[in-house]
Amino acid sequence: MTIPWYHKTTIYQIYPRSFMDANGDGVGDLRGIIQKLDYLKDIGFEAIWVSPFFASPQRDFGYDVSDYLSTAPEFGTMEDALQLIEETHRRGMKIVFDLVLNHTSDQHPWFLESRSSRHNPKANWYLWRSPSLPLGEGLGVRVKPNNWQSMTGGSGWHYAGERGQYYWASFLPFQPDLNWRNSEVKKTMFDIARFWLAKGVDGYRLDIFNTIYKNEEFRDNPFAFKLAPTPNDPSGFLQKAKYSQDQPESFDLAREFRKLTDEFGKILTVGEVAAAREVVRTYAGEETNDGLTLVFDFEMLQFKFTAEYFRALIEDIDRHFSPPFMPVYVFSNLDKRRSIHRLRDDIRKAKLLAMLQFTVRGVPCTYYGEELGMTNLDLPFKNALDPIPHKYTFAPRLFFDLMDVTVNRDEVRTPMQWDESRNAGFSVAEKTWLPVHPNYPTVNAKRENADETSLLNTFKRLLKFRRENITMQEGLLELLNGLPKNVLGFIRKTASEERIVLMNFDERENEFPLDSSECVFKLSGNEELDQKAVRLNGFGGMIVK
Repeated sequence: MTIPWYHKTTIYQIYPRSFMDANGDGVGDLRGIIQKLDYLKDIGFEAIWVSPFFASPQRDFGYDVSDYLSTAPEFGTMEDALQLIEETHRRGMKIVFDLVLNHTSDQHPWFLESRSSRHNPKANWYLWRSPSLPLGEGLGVRVKPNNWQSMTGGSGWHYAGERGQYYWASFLPFQPDLNWRNSEVKKTMFDIARFWLAKGVDGYRLDIFNTIYKNEEFRDNPFAFKLAPTPNDPSGFLQKAKYSQDQPESFDLAREFRKLTDEFGKILTVGEVAAAREVVRTYAGEETNDGLTLVFDFEMLQFKFTAEYFRALIEDIDRHFSPPFMPVYVFSNLDKRRSIHRLRDDIRKAKLLAMLQFTVRGVPCTYYGEELGMTNLDLPFKNALDPIPHKYTFAPRLFFDLMDVTVNRDEVRTPMQWDESRNAGFSVAEKTWLPVHPNYPTVNAKRENADETSLLNTFKRLLKFRRENITMQEGLLELLNGLPKNVLGFIRKTASEERIVLMNFDERENEFPLDSSECVFKLSGNEELDQKAVRLNGFGGMIVK
């Protein structure tokens, strides 16, 4: 069976505002990405995912779109976007755009028209409901249409006096949800997807895909004793999101969107879905992969650094995503703490985590700067540019840390650290849009590129090994039993070859018997193998025939 490119690629996520500033205004841009494509090619990544750069008021930094068919001026022009596509392809790489199908900005012309009255051509393009106690309006009493909570907390219903109605916003108040039950909306959004595919885009990351459809009758969500959403359960704020997410029509949409992209060949679609693993898998299809080609599984964003944890994770993921499906392995993104934070800034652990990500059966997705060990920058909520923390300035930060919740996303979006020069080589501006992490003189691409033992060069070696070994791209996976408690091992195998991956999650060295004749990869270089035994140093790893 031929495995499509999108089931064996490697993805690098770029947050454009923070990657590279080419025009010196303190904000990253499309030309900056073009300047750094050779860097990504040299590391060995095969596809890039670019977060939104479409026209937007930038209240949620691109995830509040006001025009899907043009670029925000701070990021560049349409010509820059087309050149980015062309230059990426010229290097033999793929490019994936971020597409927000669920909502627009409240400044989008569609919404401004829809809001203006109950009787206009776009009156039904968004989710509007009258107060549930209309008789009380004359007394200044309004009751919201139902009890649904937004994904960021608090009611997602917001009143518009022009219509005397509420509109629904799954995320933030200035991001009204589109009404996908309106055939005109659906056709328009599908045409937007076709527009960029015709320009040469190789796929889409689909933002909060499982919220697109809501219950047609707007039923109240049931009570649940749960304070905050988690990566594998969107319920929270004392209710279960039974009627505001994961509706049957959303699974149908996954198949419909797949048919759309199939018009353009082998196109990658990866959905952002916060749900239980069996629900996540269903967005990819039932018996065959006829839905989204990939779906993020976010439970691992809160990983525990133990062999026991990863063994259970791999076993369960491989069971749910057995062929013809393929899982995605991601340990950081633009909304959650960077992985090095969970590793307590231990580069040895970061190297081992990278080894797992690039050798396990699945598509690895790496957030910009992970290859350097960039970490979070603690920033006060009151000064945040991110709108979310301003809802929670009343709560002590320790409260969110104990719940393992990222509230101020600015902390994980600081500028890319290219070198030890001013602003870490990101920009020549007097001030960058977010501050550069003060550790940039020691954690930067230039310094790590010159150090053969660095995390960056470990990424390069791992990606090179993955590219040169078809088993690591296409092989099945079988977990090994009988290994020491803190050692994780699995076999990747195709019809013609097998590779055994061994990883020591203990700070102490581990030695154990193993019948093998040849080592083909050493993580640190100090691992040893003879005819009957293998020795892994602390946080060491090895791949053998």
